[in-house]
Amino acid sequence: MAKSKAKISYVCQECGYVTSSWLGKCPECGSWNSLVEQMETKTRDQGYVSFIESSRPRTISSVSAKPVTRMETGIREFDRVLGGGIVPGSLILLSGDPGIGKSTILLDVAMRFSQKNIKTLYVSGEESEEQTAMRAARLGDCTDSLLIMTASEIGGILLQAKQEQPSLLVVDSIQTMYTSDLETAAGSVGQVRECTARLLRYAKTTGTAVLLIGHMTKDGNIAGPRLLEHMVDAVLQFEGDRSYAFRVLRALKNRFGSTEECGIFSMEQGGLEEVSNPAGLFLEEREAETVGAVIGGCMEGNRPIMLEFQALAARTPYGMPRRTAVGFDYNRVNMLIAVLERRMGMDFGTYDAYINVVGGIRVSEPAADLPVLAALVSSYRNRPVPRGMMVFGEIGLTGEVRRVPAMERRILDASKLGFRRFIVPSATLRLPDGFQGTILKVKTVEEAIHAMFS
Repeated sequence: MAKSKAKISYVCQECGYVTSSWLGKCPECGSWNSLVEQMETKTRDQGYVSFIESSRPRTISSVSAKPVTRMETGIREFDRVLGGGIVPGSLILLSGDPGIGKSTILLDVAMRFSQKNIKTLYVSGEESEEQTAMRAARLGDCTDSLLIMTASEIGGILLQAKQEQPSLLVVDSIQTMYTSDLETAAGSVGQVRECTARLLRYAKTTGTAVLLIGHMTKDGNIAGPRLLEHMVDAVLQFEGDRSYAFRVLRALKNRFGSTEECGIFSMEQGGLEEVSNPAGLFLEEREAETVGAVIGGCMEGNRPIMLEFQALAARTPYGMPRRTAVGFDYNRVNMLIAVLERRMGMDFGTYDAYINVVGGIRVSEPAADLPVLAALVSSYRNRPVPRGMMVFGEIGLTGEVRRVPAMERRILDASKLGFRRFIVPSATLRLPDGFQGTILKVKTVEEAIHAMFS
């Protein structure tokens, strides 16, 4: 049956204000860039089965809890982030920068499922079937249980999925999908939201796990409406610098597991390879002590990892000194320099300060404050930090060194890599008997610097 023309309205995501035209500022709540388009279509015959909610309220005791049987992908780092595997009927969104390896890892997951005779449908809206087959040939072997398809119309994709009945559906990417019921272009807010809603309905009604690939904007956010992240069951983000081989997979949201886990991969010629023990992955062997280089104990998810923090303090030829940070928060660098100037009497007003985290890893936890501060002092005084020393701790504005979580795990993993001297915040530690190493507990920045260079 013919359908009426679609009506476009714009809804504020903050207060719900509705208008017929787009506005930069919401006239109701005053928020900027919060209005997104919404399509309203009225059809006399929709052409598909409507899912009518007819359930009645029930008590918790009357609902039988069914054990969740996860589908393990065989990629341990991927399963770790998801909480043990993919839950049937779940909708998972994987985002990341272009060329980071999103399509590679999901195609690898689909191929591993096919090797277990689990039927999988891989749909690409960006590559032809020949290109997908070439990518699969580089990754390894697969069976006829893996079906590939090039399509962008969501209705045709769901029709083929209902006929094939796969256990896993991979869509690459959600920004290329569209529905003919809406008159806007693929990738618009309305198209992305409607296509995701239909895939969510399909996943919940059939029990098929659906994996979506989402692009990132230049600001580092997932492209599309913020509602997209609320609709899915899990949001995974692939991070890393394309100049380096290492990739970090994080869970920003996970309804079936923890968001504290992370997976580390290495991009090799044959695809992504797992890094099961990343503790000393980013450390380089140094035969001599180096000025401005300090080893810090950080956490990637629930796993300790040793990182090398480098700093360079050089006299500035300009009136205003520069502050540059790669892999570390720029504002925290300014804060640490202010603490050194105020508490230690160091004059950075005539020095440029450069901070770098080796390996292309971005560190956001406060435990990296003390290594960065130590590297700055080492470069400023032109004195190296002794070899075999590992430091970590949060720095407060009053100059105190505050404790951080999982201190024992950081120390034990560092001791396995040969570190024997540790400068840590003052706190009670429970280390095993026979631990070999010298632990120096400090309360202030002055004590930490004295312990490092005495």
